[in-house]
Amino acid sequence: MAIEERYKTGDTPWDIGKPDFNLVETVAQQPIQSCRVLDIGCGTGDNSIWLARNNFHVVGTDTSDIAIERAKMKASGADVICDFRVVNFLTDEIEDTPFGFIFDRGCFHLIDSIDDRKRFVRNVASHLEGKGLWLTIAGNADEHRMIPGPPQRTAADIVLAVEECFEVLSLTSSRFGSNHPNPPRAWRCLMQRRGSR
Repeated sequence: MAIEERYKTGDTPWDIGKPDFNLVETVAQQPIQSCRVLDIGCGTGDNSIWLARNNFHVVGTDTSDIAIERAKMKASGADVICDFRVVNFLTDEIEDTPFGFIFDRGCFHLIDSIDDRKRFVRNVASHLEGKGLWLTIAGNADEHRMIPGPPQRTAADIVLAVEECFEVLSLTSSRFGSNHPNPPRAWRCLMQRRGSR
């Protein structure tokens, strides 16, 4: 089912109504200083809004018109400023680069082809300032599931795709932030862009 249809029917298990704890912990533990942030696949905006409340300047993108409209309403209700845009990150260039930090929760792992994953990675790198950081939360293939869930990638899938453009600072097994008692396992991968602009 297309993403827009899933928002229409409410079949959006990733939309948990709060920031993902993986983002919150990484920003605090690194720590990641206030900067311009790109939230790829921002959905209805909970992670973007959390970042804006913590003094980041946020551009949130998603391919779903419905998600972006809901994100704008949430940000207005939360009295924070976020720049939400309908964008396909694989095909559209985002203006106002570079960013100091890029976050994606569940976008990178959607890409099946290694060549397309590498193209996604190069696109992330091109939107970051020198030594900028990228945090991705991706489905973890170490979990053997009996029920549907997010796409799963191995640690090797991630490293092979990113190593040309990024130094992996940490790659840890975690779980997705979720409202379910047994959330799907995830990789939490923090990377730093190689070289300088």
